Formats: sequence, structure tokens, C-alpha cells
Amino acid sequence: MQNPGTANATPDRFPAQERLADGAQFIAGRLTKGTSGRTHAVVDPATGEEVYTFELAGPDDVDAAVAAAREAFPGWSGATPGERSEALHRFAAVLAERAEEFARAESLQCGKPLKLTREFDVPGTIDNTAFFAGAARHLQGQSAGEYSGDHTSYVRREAIGVVGSIAPWNYPLQMAAWKILPAIAAGNTIVLKPAELTPLTALLFAQAATDAGLPDGVVNIVTGTGREAGEHLVAHPDVAMTSFTGSTAVGKRVAEIATATVKRIHLELGGKAPFVVFDDADLEAAANGAVAGALINTGQDCTAATRAYVQRPLYEAFVARTAELMETVRLGDPFAPGTDLGPLISHVQRDRVAGFVDRARAYARVVTGGEVPEGELADGAYYRPTLVADAAQDSEIVQSEIFGPVLVVLPFDSDDEGLRLANDTPYGLAASAWSRDVYRANRATREIKAGCVWVNDHIPIISEMPHGGYKQSGFGKDMSAYSFEEYTQVKHVMFDNTAVARKDWHRTVFGDRP
Repeated sequence: MQNPGTANATPDRFPAQERLADGAQFIAGRLTKGTSGRTHAVVDPATGEEVYTFELAGPDDVDAAVAAAREAFPGWSGATPGERSEALHRFAAVLAERAEEFARAESLQCGKPLKLTREFDVPGTIDNTAFFAGAARHLQGQSAGEYSGDHTSYVRREAIGVVGSIAPWNYPLQMAAWKILPAIAAGNTIVLKPAELTPLTALLFAQAATDAGLPDGVVNIVTGTGREAGEHLVAHPDVAMTSFTGSTAVGKRVAEIATATVKRIHLELGGKAPFVVFDDADLEAAANGAVAGALINTGQDCTAATRAYVQRPLYEAFVARTAELMETVRLGDPFAPGTDLGPLISHVQRDRVAGFVDRARAYARVVTGGEVPEGELADGAYYRPTLVADAAQDSEIVQSEIFGPVLVVLPFDSDDEGLRLANDTPYGLAASAWSRDVYRANRATREIKAGCVWVNDHIPIISEMPHGGYKQSGFGKDMSAYSFEEYTQVKHVMFDNTAVARKDWHRTVFGDRP
């Protein structure tokens, strides 16, 4: 293993590697090495090769990052909305200048096809930055009014303080942005812990913020394990709010730790999105939508289409057409122009996904896929797009979050049954309904219990609209003005408008006294 802070990826795959030569902790405006005494390597999941080695953060690094954020808070929260907005506009411009560096770093650490990071992850992050640059000027309370006699009341929205956030490995850049941007636009400062598997773009993001002129300490990154660095960050008494994206099981642990200091929490957790196809749907559109929705990011997406419920008249035709389309998907090197689907994040994750499919063979039909490719892809964490049919509603593969390129298809008869099955999991993050009947589709959007319901589409997101779940998919919103408000606290201010009342208030409360 190499010395900490070094990289061995070729410059064309990782052109920004020199920016990260000083370590994987970004505290008070500069990169440093971690103090845990343990090293970790970022592995290219397409090849299995180590591409960046660094020292992990320990509790001392978390303490230093929180102290830097706390020191920066008064100045940043005291800046005018216009000043914060101007800084974020500069930030968006720096990101745009470095777009190719971000796209390649994201593809390298995640195995995402470069065309996906170029067309989706990076442009979406730049757009999100520009959105919050504008939103920073529109944080509003409520106008003044006389709601109680001679008193005037109004509501202020204020920054909370230091935010401690934990981001996952499936969308490292976008998840970092979704947490950092609304928090700092509202005047908070932040310490973000990225997944140790994928820290590269979060570190580059923090560097870009500093290079754009954001004050030191506003954005800090600590790269360590969840058990050591993450739990210490959540428990830290100087962290006023915790935001976490990840599995429901870990989200419950985060909530448990946060209760000790009664801090605000924001959780975006697992998903098991239903894809409901009514018998009047456009079959070709639905099949194409299912393939795109199920295989986005190699299925490592909490909003991915994972359970397709298809009304019985279309069921067999949908299964056949979806399998046919899946078989045309091209696996390969994420940096090759013709690649549609890259590897999973690791061999561990690949084997986990394969286990779900292998166990399902005993009770369901694997229509296509269900294999680890051989040949030139054998060293990477690849798994073929997989379609499973005829599983029971209560089976593991229907109820559990697989997080891989696997779509399960089940039939239903009545509309009532289809919507009941769609809601029959603990999750409620996203869903889609496919129908040409506006009344049918509208009923589905009302009755499906999920934070987002698409109609005749699955997966698009936009900066102006919220993202977040129902049930065990968590609470709180990312993106949009709703997320902006998540990172504020509300204060009621009341003025007594009469001098007499100020002198005689005690008489109202206690009556006349001698």
C-alpha cells in the first residue's frame, strides 16, 4: 500500500489527483492527514485497483473540524443574504470550470459511466449550487402583525449553527452538495463525513468552495469510518443538527445517538420504489422506463424502480419486452464511450446482490441476468442486469432493499390490489404510476405513500422540487426551498407597543398589589 495522500490512477482518469496530495481531511480551509493512525484505500470498482490512499480521520479530526465550523459560524451567519448568495454564485462558477475533473473523479471512485457523471451528476450539482445561490436571498419569516392586543409579532428564520452531515457512497458528489448547499445558504457552517469508499469529490467540492472565496471553516470534510468518525460527529455537543443519508438501519442508530443532545435530525433512508403499470399504459414506454429506472447507477439508488407491479393483461408482454431491453445494456469500462452500465461499488456489494438473486431461484423465475460476467470484466464488481418474475409479495427479494441492477416483476388484477401492493413495504421514498387515464394516474398519486410519485416516468429530479420520504424512508427534504427551511430555526419576536403596558404589566398578571 502506498503512503497516505498518494494516488496511482492515470491522469486521464483522475486529473485532479494533485489537488488531494495533502490528505483526505479538509479542515479550516486546508487539506490535512487524518490522525487515527489507520490508512484506507479508494478502490476503482471497475478494476479492483487502489487509486488513492489516505489516513482515516479519528475523533481528534472531528473535534478540530467542529471547532473550525463553530469559529466560522458567527461571521458566516452574520453575512447578509446577498453576500452569501454572491459567494455561492462564485462557487457555482468554479464548479463549472472544473466540471470534467469532477466527472472523472466521480466515475473513478464509483464506477459510474463517464457519460452519466458528465450529463447528470456534475451538471445537477452545478445547477443545485446556482439554485441555492438564489435561495440564499429569499429566506423569509412572516410579516409583522398585531395578533394580541397592543403587541406586534413577527417570525424570524435563523441559522441553527454547526451542522454535522453524513453522506453515502452511491452519489458522493450530489449527496455532499444536497447537504452542504442548503445548510450554508441559510447561514450555517458544516462538517461533512463522506463514505470512506468515495471521498474524492466531496474533498474537491470543499476545495472549490474555498477557492471561490467562502471563508475558512464554513465547509469542512472528515473522512473516516462511520463507527469512529461518524458516531463521534453525531454525538458532538457542539453540533446543532445532524443530516444523514443511508440505510434505514444506520439511520435508526443516528437517531438514537442524536437524542442524547436533543439535536435536530434530517434522515433520507432506504427505498423500495414500486413501478405500477396499469393495463392501459403504453407498453413500450413502460418497459423502457423500467429498464432506465431500475438500472440507473447500476441500481444503487434509493429511488430506483425495484418492484414492478403490472396489471395482468400486460404482464407477460411487459416481462418479455423488459428482459429483451435489459439484454441490450452494455457493461464495460466506465470511461469507454459505449458503456451503459458500470460495476457495483465493490465486490462485497456485488456478492450481496448476487445472494439475493441466487436465493430467489428457489421461489421465483430469473428471466434474464443473474450472473457475474466473465472475461475482461471479471476483475471488476460487475453484475448483469437481472429481471426476476413471479416472486411472492412477502418474499425477501420483494421486501428487502437490494441496491443493485435487479428488477422484480409481479402481476396484479384490480387497481385496488395494485395500489395496495405498492404500499406494502416499510419504505416510502419514491414510486411511479403508468397509465394513459388521468383519473387513474391521479388516484395513484394520492394513494401511494411515497415522497415522490412520478407519472409515466421514473427517476428525474430537479433542484426546485423536494426529495424525501415517508415511513421508514425517513423525514426531511433535500433540494428545493423546503430543504432550505430544514436548516433554519424559527423564532417568535413580540413587541409591546404601549408605554403604559410596559409599566403596568404586572397588574394584568397578578392584580393590584399594596
